[in-house]
Amino acid sequence: MRIRSVAFVSLSVLLVALGAPARAAAPPAEFGSDYDNPRTPAPAVSVPHTRHCEVQIVRNQFKNFDPYRWTYTPPAGCQGPWSKIVLRMHGEVKGVQYDRLGHITIGGVGVFRTSTPEPSTDGIAWDVEKDVTSYSPLLRTPQPVVMELGNVVDDTYTGVLDITVTLDFYTTDRHTPAARTANEVLPLQNQTRQDSDLIGTATLPRNTTRLLGEIYVTGSGGGCEEFWDTSAPAETGYSCPDGSPYREVDVSIDGKLAGIALPYPYIYTGGWSNPYSWRPSPAPRAFDIRPLTYDLTPFAGLLTDGKPHEFRVHVDGVPAGQSGWFTVPNLQVWTDAHRSQTRGALTSYAVSPLAKTDNVTGAPNEAGSVSTKASRSLRIGGYVDTSAGRIRTTVQRTLSNVSDHVWEAGESRDSLDANWRDTSTTSSNGHVERTDLDYGKNGVLTFLPNATIPGGYDVVTDLKIHDTIRTPGRVTTETYDGRASWIYGVPRDQRHATGTQTVRFRAFGDGCFDHTLTAVNGVYTKDFYRC
Repeated sequence: MRIRSVAFVSLSVLLVALGAPARAAAPPAEFGSDYDNPRTPAPAVSVPHTRHCEVQIVRNQFKNFDPYRWTYTPPAGCQGPWSKIVLRMHGEVKGVQYDRLGHITIGGVGVFRTSTPEPSTDGIAWDVEKDVTSYSPLLRTPQPVVMELGNVVDDTYTGVLDITVTLDFYTTDRHTPAARTANEVLPLQNQTRQDSDLIGTATLPRNTTRLLGEIYVTGSGGGCEEFWDTSAPAETGYSCPDGSPYREVDVSIDGKLAGIALPYPYIYTGGWSNPYSWRPSPAPRAFDIRPLTYDLTPFAGLLTDGKPHEFRVHVDGVPAGQSGWFTVPNLQVWTDAHRSQTRGALTSYAVSPLAKTDNVTGAPNEAGSVSTKASRSLRIGGYVDTSAGRIRTTVQRTLSNVSDHVWEAGESRDSLDANWRDTSTTSSNGHVERTDLDYGKNGVLTFLPNATIPGGYDVVTDLKIHDTIRTPGRVTTETYDGRASWIYGVPRDQRHATGTQTVRFRAFGDGCFDHTLTAVNGVYTKDFYRC
């Protein structure tokens, strides 16, 4: 089985306002051959009121596993520096197709990772946008572009993924300054992979003052590591025998652990055995897979000797000898315009060992459970001597995961209640930055023989998800609450699929944003805003 102001706006009024044909007010009794185009409740990327230029970097129909290649050229009509850069992807697909994973690199640097919706027979279209201003240093010169979106098209899986990706460059004016970004963005060189590790080198500028790491990382599609948060030891007989459900993504520099982070438990649009849970709205982050970030500045003063240094990305918790993780790292580097070389050192270093317990019950063909509690922390300090004086930086990070996974015999009922917390604080010469990530899943999947259809199984999913990000002065929360059912093991027109989902995005601090979407059997029935 595949686990994977307050105003209610009537749907017809909303669709007419958007220039789309109005639907009947009542949703269908069950899913048909079509459903509404996917949307998310998150706000659009805010952009300045300045002139902008569009550059297309991808236009392709993905039918196989061949990567798409192009050469990016900076916009002649909107020469930098830029105030903002926005990546926009438009996709279309129809027929029968699984969810697929894709990513884009520019100059060897990962800038975007995504998954796709599973289509209806009649076809759907969807749009994703992302602020990519932080990659401005890359985009000042021509760069190779590669998009990979592996797909299978044959007599059964007929969906061709028609994808267009553009970059919008917004100019500056006297009211809109250039964005403040790193001076360089570097990929790792000489990359090799060893099981769940990626190893590469980087030679930093000799006048480096600040260093951030960024890693696009996901458990791979199609294998148990896609569902790592429901892993169980092999002795339980559970269908994904990947040991403990705890995963951690670590960064080491020249063999010394420099950063820790928790991966996000992504659910793609075929996940939790129920594609109807995600039609039309995907789970949080499914269309915009965000990178993990690491402040590596305490190490910066040790890396300015002009020599290559080893950077290793390790996914902790993956069974030995097993792969199954996609990792694309980059380094964002700030430099000193008034000094040819900076120097520094580590001043403190404390990394706690992983504290983890897994209470396990069960045996093959029996009920079972895995109850996990895990935590880890680090505190690293260092300094860099610059033309502006000595800059002292201390990075603290605390990780915690609590998970209860319980299943009945035959996995006929499978439940997960899990929460992850990843808090990072950086102090630099009195300036403090703090990010608190808090996300969780609470759901039940049942998989039982249908009472009237031989060989058919009733699949029912109830699931709640929360995804909260807290930074000084701002809190955002995205939630999903849905129930869906369908009959497995029968022709598509006999599935009798139904589903109700409510997704909501709230942001408070720098203004207020509150948007809720509700869909019934693939049709949006409510779309309303508070604030």
